[in-house]
Amino acid sequence: MPIHEHRYPNGLVLVAESMQSLESVAFTFLLPVGSAYDPADRAGLTSMTCEMALRGCGDLDSRQYVERLESLGIETGEAVTVSHTCYRSAMLAEHLQEAIGLYGDLLLRPRLPVDELESSRQVAVQEYRALDDELLQKVMVELRRGHYPAPWGQSHHGNLEGLAHIKLEDIRNHFAGGYRPNGTILGVAGKFSWDELQESVGQVFGDWETGDWVEPDDGVLKVHRNHLEHDSNQTQIALAYPSIPYKHEDYFQAWGAVGVLSEGSSSRLFTEVREKRGLCYSVGASTRSLKEHGSVFCHAGTTAERAQETLDVMIAELVKLAGGIEAEELDRLKAKMKSSLIMSQESSMARAGALARDWYHLERVRPLDEISACVDALTPASINKYLEEHPPGDFTVVTLGPQSLEMPDAIS
Repeated sequence: MPIHEHRYPNGLVLVAESMQSLESVAFTFLLPVGSAYDPADRAGLTSMTCEMALRGCGDLDSRQYVERLESLGIETGEAVTVSHTCYRSAMLAEHLQEAIGLYGDLLLRPRLPVDELESSRQVAVQEYRALDDELLQKVMVELRRGHYPAPWGQSHHGNLEGLAHIKLEDIRNHFAGGYRPNGTILGVAGKFSWDELQESVGQVFGDWETGDWVEPDDGVLKVHRNHLEHDSNQTQIALAYPSIPYKHEDYFQAWGAVGVLSEGSSSRLFTEVREKRGLCYSVGASTRSLKEHGSVFCHAGTTAERAQETLDVMIAELVKLAGGIEAEELDRLKAKMKSSLIMSQESSMARAGALARDWYHLERVRPLDEISACVDALTPASINKYLEEHPPGDFTVVTLGPQSLEMPDAIS
């Protein structure tokens, strides 16, 4: 499937993959402003800016805008990550040009109405307070804050003090600086005409003015230990350790190692921690990548009585991973990876997001055939060589529950 790329004079990058067998098309805007760009005394500013941008744009108020999208059958979503603000949309291919025009209003001509500032603030406050009911999410927020160098561990939820101090002027200034074409990536996947798409995007966004922005320093990953007191009969365990970023030539070796550890019901963590010992109701691990920092994040949810043993066994399995993997484990993992690749070809929205993320990390797009070849090239010897050079260690550990846990000897 052909992949097209074009950079407009104002810096906006368009990457698109034709999937002509579909009747749908999807796109993802990655805007170069995330929670890492929140001022220290205005934590949550990027999320509130994203929310306020949705409250009317161009000639439409917020209700009219939503009704227009729904009348065209356009599915939408938005999110703030540490690096980006993401707006995504999926629709029948015949509505693509009109959808691009609507998002042009959203990104270039938002109303940011002053009379809706307080309701937007209350939405942000409620989302922040909801963390108290989402214990896994809460412990992972603290894990990211403790593991990544500031400000790359900042949560998009912000905090109550920061949200309370955000003014409309802050939002307008943040929008003016962060919502800019230079650094923005538009990924499109599905059924489209490349020439028409390139021209349509240029007509809508060609006059988008560039902006200046100060990038945060990268710093170094931290080794952090913390316990969050919570009156419950459950304990959440989260840990992280350094890995390599997505752009690294050995990334798929790291991905394969973590896949053996956690991908599927035959993986090591699931088998050893849950199936054999019955220590927890959920357990897993995954690779995470900022542009300059790679990490592996692990989690487990268990009872307070079995929390210490759960942590001990998790650490033991991570240390054991450094000893290498077996061919049988890799064969099972490759089958799952290939299934995931095939299914990703059936979702235009998932593929649009992947195109944009690839460009952010690599300044090019990895075709699915290339990814498949990287998976095929994995061998026990190649992964074991990687693990010998990059053994799990320097663990950041955060727990949430009624009592703190002792760190296993292997951690030190």
